[in-house]
Amino acid sequence: MKEQSSATVLRPTVLSGYAGAAWGLLGVIAFSFTLPFTRVAVAGLSPLFIGSARAVVAAVLAAGVLTLARSRTPTARQWARLAVVAGGVVVGFPILTSFALTTTPGSHAAVVIGLLPAATAVAVVVRTGERPARSFWVFAAAGAACAVVFAVAQGGGLGTLHVADLLLFGAVLAAAVGYAEGGLLARELGSWQTISWALVLAAPPMAALAVVAAVAQPPAATPVQWLAFAYLAAVSMFLGFFAWYRGLAIGPMAQVSQIQLVQPVMGIAWAGLLLHEQIGWPTVAGGLAVIACAALAVRTRQSGVARRGARPRLRA
Repeated sequence: MKEQSSATVLRPTVLSGYAGAAWGLLGVIAFSFTLPFTRVAVAGLSPLFIGSARAVVAAVLAAGVLTLARSRTPTARQWARLAVVAGGVVVGFPILTSFALTTTPGSHAAVVIGLLPAATAVAVVVRTGERPARSFWVFAAAGAACAVVFAVAQGGGLGTLHVADLLLFGAVLAAAVGYAEGGLLARELGSWQTISWALVLAAPPMAALAVVAAVAQPPAATPVQWLAFAYLAAVSMFLGFFAWYRGLAIGPMAQVSQIQLVQPVMGIAWAGLLLHEQIGWPTVAGGLAVIACAALAVRTRQSGVARRGARPRLRA
C-alpha cells in the first residue's frame, strides 16, 4: 500500500452517525460464535493447543495480507502498544477462555464475558480520557446487569468462585485492555493492520506453546472439531477484528464497546441452532432487554467536552 493512498480522512458527518456502531456490530456477530465453537473444539483438542495454535494460523494469514498490501512497519512506540494488544486479545483472552470452557458450561461463561463491554468502557476512559455522558453509564450498567441476569437464567448460575471463574475474569480484563489500546492504534495504523501486526508480534511465543501443547497431547479431533478450530483461527482471531477495531476507531469508543452486550444473546441463539439447545420465551425476552440497553448506550452522545475534541483521522 502506497503511503499517499494509505490514509483517509473520514468526514465529520460520517463520524457523527452510526458507522462505528455498524462496524462494531459486524465484529460482534463474528465473535459471537467464539464460545460455542470453543466448546466444540475443546472436546477433541487441548485448551492450550486451541489458544495458541489458532493465533499461529491467524498470524500466517496476517503476514500474507501485510506482505501483499506492503504495509509500512510500525514505529518503536507502536510496537510497544501492539504488545499490549497482543497480550490482551491474541494471548490472554483465547488461552484463558479455552481453559475455562473445559470445566464450565458456556452459559456460565457468558455470565462473566457479558461484563466485557463495561470493562472495555472503563479501559477506554482510563486510557483515552474519553468522557461519555452520565446517561451512558446508566445504560451500560443496566446492560451489564441484563446480560448477567440473562446468562444466569440459562442455567449457569454464579455460585461460588472457582478456578474457571477467575480465568474468565482474567480473560475479560485482558480483552478490555486489548480492545481499548487496539481501538486507538487502529486510528493510526488501520483496523486490519493493527490486529495483523499484533498477531505477527505474538507468533513466535504462540508457536512455541502450540508445539508444547501438541507434544503433550497430540491433536485427535473430528472433522467438525477441526472446522470449529478453523473458525476460531480465521474469524474469531483475525477477520472479526477487521470490523471490530474499525468500529472502535470511528467511535465513540465507549459507546461502540457496548454493542458487545448482544454477544451473549447471539451465543445462546447459535447454541440453539447449531447445538440444538432449547430456547424458550424467557430467552427471547432477555435477549430483547439486552439489545435494548445496548441500543440506548450506543445512542448516548459523549459529553460536551469530548464532542469539542478533534475528529480522529482513520487509516484505510
